[in-house]
Order: sequence, then structure tokens, then C-alpha cells
Amino acid sequence: MAKIRCVGVLTSGGDAPGMNAAIRSVTRSAISNGFKVKAIYRGFEGLMNGEVKSFTTEDVSNIIQTGGTILRTARSEAFMTAAGRKRAYDTLIKEGIDALIVIGGNGSLTGAMTLAEEYDFPCIGLPGTIDNDLYGTDTTIGYDTTLNTIMSCVDKIRDTAQSHERIFFIEVMGRDAGFLAQNSAIAAGAEAAIIPEDSTGADQLGQFMERGIRKSKKSCMVIVSESPKCGAMYYAERVKKEYPQYDVRVSILGHLQRGGSPSAHDRVFASRVGVGAIDALVKGQRNVMVGVRNNEIVYVPFVEAVAKHKPMDPQLIQVLDELSI
Repeated sequence: MAKIRCVGVLTSGGDAPGMNAAIRSVTRSAISNGFKVKAIYRGFEGLMNGEVKSFTTEDVSNIIQTGGTILRTARSEAFMTAAGRKRAYDTLIKEGIDALIVIGGNGSLTGAMTLAEEYDFPCIGLPGTIDNDLYGTDTTIGYDTTLNTIMSCVDKIRDTAQSHERIFFIEVMGRDAGFLAQNSAIAAGAEAAIIPEDSTGADQLGQFMERGIRKSKKSCMVIVSESPKCGAMYYAERVKKEYPQYDVRVSILGHLQRGGSPSAHDRVFASRVGVGAIDALVKGQRNVMVGVRNNEIVYVPFVEAVAKHKPMDPQLIQVLDELSI
């Protein structure tokens, strides 16, 4: 493998609180290990278009506490084509970048994996997604902050739910993974969570209505993972039709879940995996995602990180069931 002298870094896909902490960590760790750093703006789209800038330690000063990503981000359909990836590779060669660090979620790491395979190019992924759905790591950059944001919102909505004796269906992000819904429901004391991991075929709404609505409770909070077909609106409409005696409202939290200053946990996690990415390159690792499992840095092959399903701990479902009585 050719000697690595210059490292490129980009953020891709949906933004997540803590991405700036990861950019800072990658940049400073790389410089500390004798590498040059080139930042790529607007993800793979910017890589194809040559939006590249040399970074120093000063470029990442005072960003650890900020949300979003200073490198901006984008979703790129062009990069999904062979011609688009050729343009991206040409930029890497032109800029003298010897290895690429990609901070993003499932789609972003899939793009990094494909680029690495096609051009035998060293790529390292960092798990940057609020959904916490990447296999092989206990958590992801942005997940903890988003969980706390949802909890805070549910706490406020409960005041209105109790005042008006209503059922609130609160929709959160996590289309294919219910970690945000399940854990925010536990943290906020909600009565139920409707998540995509429930593969029993049972009617989750019916189970909730039978168990969760009782004379002793004048209000109820149900956290629902977003879905184009069965989101919070779908379940609220069902309750209106099937249980017209109840007053029902919907709150879709939307993009406010992505914003805000990252929590201490996300800052520390992002800093650890950022340093871990440079350590991986120093050790000759390539085409892996850097994660943390059982409080230890781990290297997860891209094919496992993006292809394997991250399971929901069934004990979490039991915890919510028992505490919502």
C-alpha cells in the first residue's frame, strides 16, 4: 500500500450533531500524526466538483460545540453512477489525497465502500447518523443529542396532553430503525412506542389501545417511528375512526431533531472515533467503519456496517411495556 501523506475528510447525507467534533478530531489527529488534511465541502457532490480546501488546526477551532457540519453536506445522485465516482476519484488524485474519511450514515458509507472497491482506494468511515442504525457500533454520532432533543419535546407536549386529556401521537425520525422511538419513549415516560422492528405482525395500535388506555390515565403519549405509510397521522386517523371517544392530536417533530449543540456524550464519542480513524490508517487499516463497542474502539468492515441489520434489544421493549402500566 502506498504511503499516506494527505487525508481527505467529508460529511455526507443527513447532518448529525457532533459531526463538527468529528471533523475537528480527524483534522487535529491527522496533523498530529504528520498528515496533511484536505477538507471536502458538500459531501460526494463537492468531491466530484473539486470543492476542496487545505485545513489547519485553526480551521477547526471553536467548532466542537456547534451543530450541523461546517463542511456542509448533500445527497448526490450523480455519485451513485460509475461516471460520478470516476469524477470523484479524479479529484482525489488531482488534490494529492491518499486516503478518504467519510462521516455519514448507511448511504454515505455504502458510497465510500463502492469507491474503495472500484479504485482500490483507502477509505475509513465514521458513523454519523442520528438513527443509530449502523451495525457493529453501540452508538453513532448525533444519536444521543437527538434522543435528548426528543425527550425534551415530549416533556413539553405532555403538559398539553394532560391539560386537555388527549392522546398524542409524536412522530420521530428513524424510518427503518426504532432506536430513537423506543428509547425516547422510555426516557420520557411515554405509554407506547410503535417501531419498525416489531415483526410479529401484531396490530401495535390495537395492543396499545387495549393495554394503555385506562380510566386511571387521562392522557397518553405514543412515540411513532416515521413511515410514509404508517406514521403518526395514520395511527391518529385510525383512533379517530375506531375509538371516537378519545381526543387525539399529532405532533411531527421533523428536522428540529437534527439541530442543536451536541451533547457531551456525542462530543466525546465523535472525538474518539475521529482519532480512531487516523489510528486505523497508521495501522494499515482500510475500508472499515470506526465504531465503539463495549467502550472499545473497533474496526467494522464496510460490508458488515451497511449490510447487516442492527437488532433492537428486546429487553428495551419489555422495559417500556412494564413501566407504562
